[in-house]
Amino acid sequence: MTVEAIQRLLEAVRDGTLGVADATRRLKDLPFADLGYAKVDHHRQLRTGFPEVVFCPGKTLEQIAGILERVSANGQSALATRVSAELVESLHPRFPKLEYHAAARILFLSNGGASAPGAQVLVVSGGTADHPVAEEAAVTAEKLGQRVERLYDVGVAGLHRLLSRRDRLDQADVVIAVAGMEGALASVVGGLVDKPVIAVPTSVGYGASFGGLAALLAMLNSCASGVAVVNIDNGFGAGHLAATIGRCIALARVGIST
Repeated sequence: MTVEAIQRLLEAVRDGTLGVADATRRLKDLPFADLGYAKVDHHRQLRTGFPEVVFCPGKTLEQIAGILERVSANGQSALATRVSAELVESLHPRFPKLEYHAAARILFLSNGGASAPGAQVLVVSGGTADHPVAEEAAVTAEKLGQRVERLYDVGVAGLHRLLSRRDRLDQADVVIAVAGMEGALASVVGGLVDKPVIAVPTSVGYGASFGGLAALLAMLNSCASGVAVVNIDNGFGAGHLAATIGRCIALARVGIST
């Protein structure tokens, strides 16, 4: 349920085109809808500005489809993460207009409504192996209304590649730094910019990287100021946080208080 949807409902009651009983029935599921296996949070977009997102691993095809149908029927766009190509093939007959971003493993269903005002987000990645996590962050931020640019394969093994694009770092409102191995990219970026840096450690690396733990600890211990860290391989979390920050920046630019 969005602010616009509630306004239209109240205006319909005011104008006499919708009865009180019908309005009450529509408002009954305003906070959430209990599907038995899931409680779909319709109120989240009203509270946070962004709708609920479906994390697909661990859920059955029928559960995922039911949640997506409920979110979409409530007039909200639906975003699902960690979606396999096989799952998309099974969902497509029910949702013929779904968008699937294979590299990001993200599925998106648009309700056609206006998105939240956005800012400029730059996603920077260390190496090509970090691409899936970087794309998850980039697509998430895009679908949550931000203007996203990508600057990939500019890790610290060849620092000149990053420094040659200082202009793109300077133009961004928020930077997402995605890196595995030793995770040094976040510290380097944090020392170059005057804006929030969201660091994403990836599980890319050899044995002593411990599945991304080395990068996570390095980013948590960054000597650069203004660096926040999300969990290992959590591109979605970084993209959502960037969208939250970006939305506040965009609203402030037009003089709207959040």
